[in-house]
Amino acid sequence: MSSTPNALLGKGSEFEGKLTFEGTVHIDGRFTGEIFSEGTLIIGEGAEVQAEIRVGSIAVYGNVTGNITANDAVELHAPASLRGNILSPALHIDKGVFFDGACQMTNKSNAPARTSAPVPAIARPAVQQVLQSQIPRESQQVPPPMPPPGQRPSGIFLPEPNSGRATGELKHNF
Repeated sequence: MSSTPNALLGKGSEFEGKLTFEGTVHIDGRFTGEIFSEGTLIIGEGAEVQAEIRVGSIAVYGNVTGNITANDAVELHAPASLRGNILSPALHIDKGVFFDGACQMTNKSNAPARTSAPVPAIARPAVQQVLQSQIPRESQQVPPPMPPPGQRPSGIFLPEPNSGRATGELKHNF
């Protein structure tokens, strides 16, 4: 994603609204709103972006608050910060990047059709509910194995009969 930008929102610049473009756009300033393009978006170090973003590909070095949908790839490079969800067929995250959100990987051919409406944020409880619903119910109902009567399970401290303190051995394998 190192092509020459068609437009640049430089440091010290602020823009609020809807941005659509072709080719490559580089943002180093502040942007608030919506960004839609089939092209490439580069968010430079020090940039502050609060937007719903739907692009072909994106490279983030600055701070983004909002959801990102990319048809090709999302790259998060240190010292980037992203607070939002990602929907993309390819994702690269450098060490030192802050990411708070959910990520859903898509097939490039199954990428969602572009619309002018922003992608709704996925609430954490809803994500947890979906993940839990994917766990087979049989695995949730299996009770833990119990030792035969009169025998202690190994690796667990149990109090000796008629003793007020726990004794025994804790076995572990690393």
